Formats: sequence, structure tokens, C-alpha cells
Amino acid sequence: MKLKRTRTGAARTARLPRFSVAGIAGAGAVAAALTLVPTTAQAAEPAAAPASVTTASLVAAKGYANNLDGWIRESLDIMAAKGIPGSYDGLYRNIMRESSGNPLAQNNWDINAQNGTPSIGLLQVIQPTFDAYHVEGTAYSLTDPVANITAAANYAADRYGSIDNVFGAY
Repeated sequence: MKLKRTRTGAARTARLPRFSVAGIAGAGAVAAALTLVPTTAQAAEPAAAPASVTTASLVAAKGYANNLDGWIRESLDIMAAKGIPGSYDGLYRNIMRESSGNPLAQNNWDINAQNGTPSIGLLQVIQPTFDAYHVEGTAYSLTDPVANITAAANYAADRYGSIDNVFGAY
């Protein structure tokens, strides 16, 4: 756009459409309000799940990714429902130290392995510990990523207060 010169030689500002801040904010508020208005079907849904709904069905409804991030997020939801403390960072830190994120990792050399109970899975749990700290609503399989995480977090909560308090082999 060219700027025209007035008789005094000063540059004239280009004419651009003007928007008021209030107008833009108002438009944004309307868009946000439209986004937040529930449909008739949504409005009829209860705020809390009925007691007959299981933790597993609530978790399954979220559709977690079948990878480390999804397993941690699913575990955190189950842990929250069962009152087991822990954070994403605490779980991730311990998983990376114990198994590098491999749900099939198995330690065949330590004292547990020498005694016939190798540490297995993301958080390197032995079968007796898994059996004692298994969390209802997860698979009863030591190699299941979510079951392994939640059982280990349950054990760590009992022994150390939280998986967040574990900074080495446990």
C-alpha cells in the first residue's frame, strides 16, 4: 500500500480496518460460550459415574495409547481411583532407570533371578511382590504394562510413601 503525502510533506498513515479490543474479546467469549454449551445428550449425563461402573471400564473409555505414555497415563488414572499416590514424572523416571521403557525387560542376573524369581517388566517387579500388591481392575499379568506399573506404585506407596520417593533400586 502506498502512503500519500499531504501538503506539509508528512507521511499519512495507511487506512486499515479498525477492531476494538472489546469487540475481539467479545467475539472470543461468544466462541468460548458456544464451545462450552452442552448438547441435550451431554446435559443428561450424570456428573459422576454410578457405583456399578468399574475402574477398568472408566479407564477403557478414555482410549489410551498403547505406548509408554499411554501406559503411564492409564496407570495414573487407576492409581487416583484407588488412592495410590504418584506422579507422571516419578513413574517415568523409575521406568527409564529400571527397564528403559521395555515392558518385557527381564533381569536374569541379580539375587532375585538367582533365587528363581527374576525382576520383570517396566518397573522390574518380582512375582511375589506383584502378587501381594496387584491392583484390582488391572490384568493379572506381570508383563502387562499397566498392571506392572500400578502394582509397583502400590508397593512403593506402602514401602516409601510414593513412587515419587524412589530414586534407586527398590
